[in-house]
Amino acid sequence: MSEVACIDLFCGAGGLTHGLIQAGVPVVAGIDVDTACRLPYEVNNGAQFLVKDIQNVSPAELNKLYGNAKIRVLAGCAPCQPFSTYSQRYDTLTSPRWPLLYQFARLVKSVRPDIVTMENVPLVQKHAVFDDFVATLQRLGYKVWQNVVDCTQYGLPQTRRRMVILASLIGPIELISPTHKKAKSVKDAIGKLPAIAAGSVHENDAFHVSSRLSDLNLERIRASHPGGTWRDWPERLVADCHRRETGRTYPGVYGRMAWDDPSPTITTQFYGFGNGRFGHPEQDRAISLREGAILQGFPKKYAFVEKGSPAHFKALGRMIGNAVPVALGKAIGQSIVTHLGVDARTDQAKKGGTADVARKPLVA
Repeated sequence: MSEVACIDLFCGAGGLTHGLIQAGVPVVAGIDVDTACRLPYEVNNGAQFLVKDIQNVSPAELNKLYGNAKIRVLAGCAPCQPFSTYSQRYDTLTSPRWPLLYQFARLVKSVRPDIVTMENVPLVQKHAVFDDFVATLQRLGYKVWQNVVDCTQYGLPQTRRRMVILASLIGPIELISPTHKKAKSVKDAIGKLPAIAAGSVHENDAFHVSSRLSDLNLERIRASHPGGTWRDWPERLVADCHRRETGRTYPGVYGRMAWDDPSPTITTQFYGFGNGRFGHPEQDRAISLREGAILQGFPKKYAFVEKGSPAHFKALGRMIGNAVPVALGKAIGQSIVTHLGVDARTDQAKKGGTADVARKPLVA
C-alpha cells in the first residue's frame, strides 16, 4: 500500500507530473482531453493517462485511482488562455475553459484530498473564479499558501512567472525556498545541442527540428542581434505593421535569444521566429522543438511522439508551451515531501514505474 498518491488534472504532456516524480511524489494518473498527450505522458512517467473532460470526471473515479493511499494529492493546471495577457483583449467569459477551476473545486469538495496544488498564469488572481477557488479551499479547512513564483529561482532557464497554490488539510504548507541564486542561461540549457539549419532536422533526434524561414525572414534574422529587436534592422526589412504608430510599441517579436540570459517565456508558438524573441542566439533559425522543450525543463531524451512519426509544429508547440515547467513541478513536489515529512522516493522517480514509497512517519 502506497503512503502517497497523486492525480494530475489537465496533465498535458506531463511537465508537472515529471517534476513531481523527480521530487519523489508518486503520480498514479493524469487526466486530459488531448489524446496526443497520451504517449509522452505514459512513456516518460509510467503513470496512467485518462482521456476525459474534467466535467465528466466523477469523485468515484478519482477515489478508485487513489486506491488505498494514506495521503492523497490532487494537482493541476487548468488551461490558462482565458487568464493570459493576450486573452484580455477578447471576450473570454463564454469560453468553455473559463469554468474549469470550478470543476477542479467540485472534485476537491467531493474527494477531500489531503493536499491540493494548482498552477496558472499570474493574471488568474484578477478573476472571481480564482477567489472562489481559494475561498472554497479555506471553507473546507485547507491551510492555503499562494504566491506568484519566479521560475528562474528554481532552476528553469526561462523567464516565467506563475501563480502557485499549495493547500493542505494536514497543516500549514508553503513552497520551498528558492534553490538557485543565479538563473540558468540559454547557453546552460541548449548551448551544446548540435547545429541545424532552418527547416532541417538532426539525423539523431527527429525532435530537434526547426521551422522554415522565408527569404525575407532569413534576411531579418541575419540582421538581428542577441537580445535585440526588429528595431535593429535596416528600414527596408521592417514589417509594415511595425512602421505604423500602433505597431511601434511591440518590440518583443522577431528577436534572437541571448546566450547568457534565461530565455523569454516559451509560448505555444515558440517555433516561429516572428512569434516572439524565439530566434536562436547565433544560428539563423528559430529554436527547435527540442530546444523549446528543454527550456521548459523537459529532459533532453523526453519523448513526445512515436519514433518515426513526423513532428507537427502546431500540435507539439501547443503541447510544450502549455506545459507546467518541470523545474516548477519538482519544486512543488519537494514542498509536498517536506511538508509530509515522508521519504516519498520511489522507483518511479528512477525508472518511470509506479512503486511503493519508503515507510517513514507522516506529519500528524
